[in-house]
Amino acid sequence: MSEREIRYGTYLGAIKRHKRQVNFSAILEAERLRPARPRLRAVDLHRLLTPYISVRLAEQLRAVVPLALLLIVFQALALRTSLLDTQTVVLGILAVIVGLMFFMEGVKRGLMPFAENVGFHMPGRMHPSVLLGFSLLLGGAATFAEPAIGALQAAADAISSERAPWLKQLLGPYALWLVLAVATGVGLAVSLGMLRLMFGWQLKRLVMIIVPPTLLLTVWAAQQPALAPIIGLAWDCGAITTGPVTVPLVLAVGVGVAASTGRSDNPLSGFGIVTLASLFPIVGVLSVATYLTAQGESALLPMAADAPDDWLTKSPFAEILGAFRAIVPLLLLLVLVQLLLLRRRIREGSVFAYGVTLAVAGMALFNLGLTAGLVTLGEQAGVNVPWTFSPHWQTGAPALYPFALGIAVTLMFAFTVGYGATIAEPALNAMGMTVENLTDGAFRKRQLLHAVAVGVGCGAALGVSRILFDLPLWLLLVLGYTLALGLTILSREELVNLAWDSAGVTTGPVTVPLLMALGIGLGHAVEAVDGFGILAMCSVGPIVSVLATGLWIDIKTRGRFRRRTA
Repeated sequence: MSEREIRYGTYLGAIKRHKRQVNFSAILEAERLRPARPRLRAVDLHRLLTPYISVRLAEQLRAVVPLALLLIVFQALALRTSLLDTQTVVLGILAVIVGLMFFMEGVKRGLMPFAENVGFHMPGRMHPSVLLGFSLLLGGAATFAEPAIGALQAAADAISSERAPWLKQLLGPYALWLVLAVATGVGLAVSLGMLRLMFGWQLKRLVMIIVPPTLLLTVWAAQQPALAPIIGLAWDCGAITTGPVTVPLVLAVGVGVAASTGRSDNPLSGFGIVTLASLFPIVGVLSVATYLTAQGESALLPMAADAPDDWLTKSPFAEILGAFRAIVPLLLLLVLVQLLLLRRRIREGSVFAYGVTLAVAGMALFNLGLTAGLVTLGEQAGVNVPWTFSPHWQTGAPALYPFALGIAVTLMFAFTVGYGATIAEPALNAMGMTVENLTDGAFRKRQLLHAVAVGVGCGAALGVSRILFDLPLWLLLVLGYTLALGLTILSREELVNLAWDSAGVTTGPVTVPLLMALGIGLGHAVEAVDGFGILAMCSVGPIVSVLATGLWIDIKTRGRFRRRTA
């Protein structure tokens, strides 16, 4: 068909023949006559919101309710005591459940998309030094936002200034130093984790480089009278940092970096950062403690008096203010990096605002319920547990059971708390599904769950034994991690990533305050120097159990393969 040229004016005249003009007032009249938008009935809201809320609420119910019931039933049956302030404790537990549900959903909707987006685009647009600087700031800001960090403050009241003065100082006047040491350690760990992803370094080598000096520093600190009581706090801080804020945000950045560097084909490519984030704070806390104790007694500060009775220190204003202080700096960091460095606008602003609002509200509710619910429940159990094998610390009533049986009941209770808390941990269930898919069913989800749970349970029992019998924590740590390093040498890289990261995943926002409160109560009842160390043993336990289980599965799998090929 030959082309034909026509004048543009002729074209406009032709198309105007079919053009129809409509009066604007007619459009407004038609809009006015449209039927009104149907209103949502109560049953419609129920059908829309119930499936959305029930799934998220069920996760937190499975994590909190079984543990709370275990503590209540144990006190009623084994200790023959009733729960004090029942109404307050129940309301606190409900606040923890709802707060965790809001907080986790808020982090998922409001913060994690930013972290993954920054991790994906920053390596290709920015110099590696900028990525490392961002990783340092992200790790530090995420530490301040961790809900379990507030549990450290509850431990200060049960510590004697005469027997452990510097431990009391770190949890009192120097509390900011302690948090900054932990935040710096997490920031350095995240930076090293990004370097590992960028250059493909093996976690096994990093573990063999970092853990032995950390153990040597611990052994040296144990020989110093001023530093020895701080060892438990330092190793417990390593467990506290790997919580529901740090783990998902750091893994989201790690997944983005792995994808941008072409390493996303390995499902475990983001693993390993959690391990580093649980080791570096130990060194940070011991280093800060070494510096402070070197200043001598002149650096000891007077313990702060009771806070002034103003509205900022009263509930719920204190919890709301604390939630804003924790979330806002982390949020500003992610937003500024995306807008100023990456020059990418915020998409789906309503979803972003929804996520941030839920995160702040959830943390405020969690803080409200933490002290009134979980910490109170754990301390009541911890104070009463020694009554099974020794006279009651307050009334002088004789022990409920013979000494050996009472000790057995106490250790079984600690094992059950650790085991049950681990089985209910949502993050561990998600990790189990990933591992089962990665290993083509060789390492099943159920095997991983029980392997980690047994390790945590044994660690909790060993940590309680350490408090009851005043065992040297440094020796238990050296023995446990030496065994873990030996199994690490024999294991393949994928199993090492899984085992060492599982130790961080198990210490969630429910397990940490509960076990810490249990340790504080036990330490107060048996007049121990402190109640720290349970979380430290709960971290090394799953490393050993998962590595041993993985080696056993590898040996069994190789044996089956040889029989088939023979």
